Amino acid sequence: MENFEDLLNQYADVTVKIGLNVQQNQQVMIFAPIESPDFVRKVVQKAYEAGASHVYVEWSDEQTTRLNLERAPMKALSHYPEWRSSAYRELSEQNAAFLYIYSPNPTLLQGIDPLRVAAAQKAAAAANKQFSNDKSSARVSWTIVSVPTSAWAATVFPDKSENARIEALWRQIFKITRADQKNPKEAWEKHIQTLTDRLNYLNEKRFKKLLYKAPGTDLTIELPFDQLWVGGGMTNDQGVPFQPNIPTEEVFTMPLKNGVNGTVSSTKPLNYGGSLINNFRITFKDGRIIDYHAEQGADTLKQIIETDEGAHYLGEVSLVPHHSPISETNLIFYNTLFDENASCHLAIGHGFPFNLRDGRNMSEEALAAAGMNQSLMHVDFMVGSADLDITGEASDGTRIPIFRGGNWAI
Repeated sequence: MENFEDLLNQYADVTVKIGLNVQQNQQVMIFAPIESPDFVRKVVQKAYEAGASHVYVEWSDEQTTRLNLERAPMKALSHYPEWRSSAYRELSEQNAAFLYIYSPNPTLLQGIDPLRVAAAQKAAAAANKQFSNDKSSARVSWTIVSVPTSAWAATVFPDKSENARIEALWRQIFKITRADQKNPKEAWEKHIQTLTDRLNYLNEKRFKKLLYKAPGTDLTIELPFDQLWVGGGMTNDQGVPFQPNIPTEEVFTMPLKNGVNGTVSSTKPLNYGGSLINNFRITFKDGRIIDYHAEQGADTLKQIIETDEGAHYLGEVSLVPHHSPISETNLIFYNTLFDENASCHLAIGHGFPFNLRDGRNMSEEALAAAGMNQSLMHVDFMVGSADLDITGEASDGTRIPIFRGGNWAI
């Protein structure tokens, strides 16, 4: 690929400076697949150049992950080591920045009993609850990015040769993360301002309800009175801005826990931890999931929903226009980070405190009283399409088009 090293450098720059926004003397923790050493090394170098005091890397290997889930005793899968969760808590308490390099393999766990997978995921979620809360409340800075791997590239571009697949996926990543721009930082600042304008409008209107209409979807979502729309980055407890998702095209808030009614249909496959869920439909009554069906991955969907009581409710409602850089690639990436930023989406499970005014300073009890759902899960699924209409209803009953034909109407 022409100028690949230059583009990779710019992508690492975007990750460190726009995503994590590494500060002087800050520790950085990187979670990375073993197929990403070149990119990780560039990120480590740039983090030190930005002033990091120490950069730690925790490598993962897909085949080892699969072997563990296949062969470890069920008792072991249901246990998460304290030494690992305590290390993450310690780093979080010391205001470290956390980078997740996510390169999915949608067929990784094919053939493995979903109960075994669910046991391991639930144990990890329970053990890391405090660490997860630190991230979900934006107390610390964190970012998710992706790099190509052989398995992921083969899923997105099955008709290309292996080398051509990897190159094609890199080209898409550089483009949709704005790393291929002459001045990526300037491009990101302009994009963030566009998202800010959208969320400022929504925060000014403070809609009481959102009404979703599309083929297979007829859904009403009530919003908390103290809702706060967020997008285009966040600010941690030290007042440092960061960008959790690269790429990002969304503005989002939380639904009122008990205020979701009707049926919604998925519009893109959901790759959850190496298992694919596709063509599914979920029905809600008074916020709670009362029925669901999936043509593919029904057992995995069931395990998500049955994780705990909170996984029967929604925690996020996100708006993304159909005409966005990711959507206009006309690709399904089988990667939630990318696919959710090509489509309006909802999330089963935990809500974010920062989606309530002053929510970051509220207790769990106060957050629950304000309408925020709490769960070990937070799983995004895509519901947007060129056929989706969303209407906002004000407290006086006035209705205003927000999305028409899948795109902004405001």
